[in-house]
Amino acid sequence: MRTEFLPYCQPSINDEEIESVLDSLRSGWLTMGPKTIEFENLIAKYTGAKHAIAVSSCTAALHLSLLACGIGKNDEVITTPYTFASTGNVIVQVGAKPVFVDVRKDTYNIDPEKIEDAITPNTKAIIPVHFAGQSCDMHEIMKIAEKNNLFVIEDAAHAIGSEYHGKKIGCIGDFTCFSFYPTKNMTTGEGGAITTNNDEFVDKLKSLRLHGISKDAWKRYSNQGNWYYEIEDCGWKYNMTDLQAALGIPQIKKLDTFCDIRKKYADIYTKSLCRIEGIITPYEDLDAKHVYHLYPLLLEKYNRAKFIEEMGKRNISCSVHFIPLHLHPFYKNQFGFKKGDFPNAEWLYEREVSLPLYPKMKIEDVRSVIEAVEDIIFS
Repeated sequence: MRTEFLPYCQPSINDEEIESVLDSLRSGWLTMGPKTIEFENLIAKYTGAKHAIAVSSCTAALHLSLLACGIGKNDEVITTPYTFASTGNVIVQVGAKPVFVDVRKDTYNIDPEKIEDAITPNTKAIIPVHFAGQSCDMHEIMKIAEKNNLFVIEDAAHAIGSEYHGKKIGCIGDFTCFSFYPTKNMTTGEGGAITTNNDEFVDKLKSLRLHGISKDAWKRYSNQGNWYYEIEDCGWKYNMTDLQAALGIPQIKKLDTFCDIRKKYADIYTKSLCRIEGIITPYEDLDAKHVYHLYPLLLEKYNRAKFIEEMGKRNISCSVHFIPLHLHPFYKNQFGFKKGDFPNAEWLYEREVSLPLYPKMKIEDVRSVIEAVEDIIFS
C-alpha cells in the first residue's frame, strides 16, 4: 500500500523551464512575440514540417485548420467517435456535419476500411485521431483522401513525438494539430500548434489566429513594426503567448527523453500485466512509434468502476479515455446517434482504464501501480 498519493499525471518542469519563463517576464514580452516565433521554428524542425503555427490550444488548431480548408455549412467531415469533445465540436462550430466511423479494437484508431463507405459528395475532410500516442494507418488514409480529393487534418493531441513509417507525425497530412496541455508529452501550460507543408495556407492561418489582422501583427509592438494594420478576415483570438512558448522551448528539447521514459515505463507495465488473464495491454503497431501519452488497459472480466475505486484506496489515481462522442446528449439529440451505432468504440469504452504514466514518476511508482493492480485482481 502506497503511503503517498500518486496523481494520474504531472508535468515535468524544472529550473530550465522556470528560467525561460522568467526571461520572458524580464523582457517585457508577455503576449505573442519572439519566443513564440522561436518555438514555432523548433516545432517545425522537430516534426519535419515546413511550417508551424503556434496557437492557444489544439481545439483552436483544429478549428483554424477547418476554416483554412473552407469547410462550412452543408459540408461533412469524417472522424472517429472515440475522441475528446473538441474533435467533434469544431466540426459543428464551422457549420459542418461530423460523420463518425468506428475504430479498430486493437489500436483504438479510426478504421480505414470503414472510411470510404462514409464518403458522400458533401465530404470535404478526414480527421484521424492518433489515440494515446500511436499513429493511425496514415498510408491508407492518405490514399483514400487523395483518391476522393479530401483534406486530411490530423488530431495529434496525443501524438507529439510519434512516428509512422519512420516519419514524424506532423509532416504527413495537410494539417497536423498538436496539444501542449499539462497532461501531454510536453507542455506549454495551455497551447497548441498546427504544422503544414502547404505554403498556401500559412498566411491565412497566422491571420485567423489573431483577429484576421495581417500575419505579423505582433511586430507592431517591436522596432520592426508599424502602427498601421488591416483586418483581412473575421478571425479569432487564438494566438500563443511568449510566456507559454518560453515554457515550451526547453520542453521540446527534452521531448525525446520524455517519450523514451514513457516507453520504458509502458514496457514494464506490459511485461507484468500481460500475464494476467482478463486484462488486455496496449497493442503496438510495428509501422508506428508509440509515444504512450496514455497507457490504456482493458478490463475484460473486472468491474471498471470498482477497479478505479480500489486503486484510489491504494493512493493511485486513474482515468478513462474516452466516452465516445455519439453517446453524449448533444450528439444524440443533434444528429440522431444512438447506442449501438459504433460497437467497437463502445466495447473499448466499457472496458478501458488509463494507468498513471509520465516521466516524473519513478520506477518504484510504476512497480507500486503493478502491485496494486495485481492485488485488486487476485484478491
